[in-house]
Amino acid sequence: MNLKTLSIGDYAVFLFYFIVVSLYGWWVYRRKNKSDGTSKGYFLAEGSLTWWAIGASLIASNISAEQMVGMSGSGFKMGLAISTYEWMAAATLVIVAVFFIPVYLKNKIATMPQFLHQRYNGTVAMIMAIFWLMLYIVVNLMSILYLGGVAIAGISGLDLRLVIVLLAVFAIIITLGGMKVIGYTDVIQVFFLLLGGLAATYIALHLISEKSGTTGLWNGFKLLRADASDHFQMIFKKGNANYLDLPGLSVLIGGMWITNLNYWGCNQYITQRALGADLKTARSGILFAAFLKLLMPVIVVLPGIAAYVLYQKGMFHHEMLSSKGVLDVNKAYPSILNLLPNYLKGLSFAALTAAIVASLAGKANSIATIFTLDIYKKAINSKASEKNLVNTGKVAVVVAMVLGVLLSFVIGDMLMGEGKQGFQYIQEYTGFVSPGIFAMFILGFFWKKATSNAALFATIGGLGFAIVFKFLPYWTNLSFLQPFGFSKLNADGVYEIPFLDRMGFVFIICIVGMYIISMIENAKGLRTNGLEVDVNMFKTNRSFAIGAIVIAVILTALYTFFW
Repeated sequence: MNLKTLSIGDYAVFLFYFIVVSLYGWWVYRRKNKSDGTSKGYFLAEGSLTWWAIGASLIASNISAEQMVGMSGSGFKMGLAISTYEWMAAATLVIVAVFFIPVYLKNKIATMPQFLHQRYNGTVAMIMAIFWLMLYIVVNLMSILYLGGVAIAGISGLDLRLVIVLLAVFAIIITLGGMKVIGYTDVIQVFFLLLGGLAATYIALHLISEKSGTTGLWNGFKLLRADASDHFQMIFKKGNANYLDLPGLSVLIGGMWITNLNYWGCNQYITQRALGADLKTARSGILFAAFLKLLMPVIVVLPGIAAYVLYQKGMFHHEMLSSKGVLDVNKAYPSILNLLPNYLKGLSFAALTAAIVASLAGKANSIATIFTLDIYKKAINSKASEKNLVNTGKVAVVVAMVLGVLLSFVIGDMLMGEGKQGFQYIQEYTGFVSPGIFAMFILGFFWKKATSNAALFATIGGLGFAIVFKFLPYWTNLSFLQPFGFSKLNADGVYEIPFLDRMGFVFIICIVGMYIISMIENAKGLRTNGLEVDVNMFKTNRSFAIGAIVIAVILTALYTFFW
């Protein structure tokens, strides 16, 4: 194999991609921004994104290095089961489209902190705005930059830090154009992403069949299942080595729902794509994204499993080892891409870069939106002009990206370096705040008696309980939970609670705590700021209902077949 090299043709394909995206972004910026210099037009692309642009942008912003590199690495280690994040997301998106988006649009919500301010009070909103900024920069921006850098450096042979800086610069260029530019350029990014990803999967399956003396894509897939039968089960039993990461039925009835509903329904980074559209357009875009999510495991998980089989056959022995001789699962996807022939490798290289840049741009835009509209405008300069707000947002983009680059230099290797699963790092540490946030949102939506102090309990208390559950195994023996599947011996020899189960426990505590606090305060005559919610808001049209049923049937078939 010719590793860590790109031909002149590969660079030409990549350069073509870069020029097309940049020119199209510039055209969108010039054409769409002529009559709109408002902050909402810049941050939300209010009224200008079509359903297909919304759906493509959702996927482009979601699928990044954490999936292409991190999830492929998890596919190498644990197999198809990691696809539950993608397939459960499809079901979650339908729920968000039916129940969450109508509430946001009816109440004219532009940012998540604005929702909290409107529903609870300014204190809750400000605390959460700061929480989100820290989470987006320290966990998301940093991880996308680091894992993306690892992948691209592994393919091109360029220095890791140089690659990280170049990714940040490219993302800044896209982000400074605003949400309109991000939304429409994401359509191109998704095209490259799907095409390049499918090419990598095709080559991997073809190589596996070829090595076994057969030909054909389907034969490659059958051989993959035969050679890695333990990698094709969706629900792990308690004895499985990966149970701490995906604890059995919790992926269907437990913490996985909290992860997905919080991510897709209570996350500025994601909901921002739909908040500038009307309800029908937003729902159609989200449904389109749900169908695309069903396809993602073919692009990001199967290459990881293929890399595992090829590694077992001795093909990837050196490519998968770190500089210290440790098996590094984050190298699975780059190793597969290095198998591609000239030009196709450049296309997949462009696809990977597209995924990383699109995700970085979306995240940076959301950071800028929250900082500008919820911190700067409310606490620093309440009389700021629209032009001043847009310029402040642009400065915030650059500052956030610089911080992300510096963090990836300093702690990226320690948290997601050689031998570690980057995708699991992101999920676990996001899970420290998501149960409290989701509890606060879900009761804020549908229970008018929820109070501001109850929301503060979920926000701060939820984080506190998550930390307690994380370190509880080191303070006391939790082996008594093992028969119920809620604890398992970890690498340190203690009975740890799987993080998805920890999230479930914290969520229940937050809901119960919010209920008790709210009922006590309601008994004292405290009035709350209930949102405008009407049952008719949740009705869907026939085409959406048919699409949702099709997704439900496909998911049922997938889980039944790969159980």
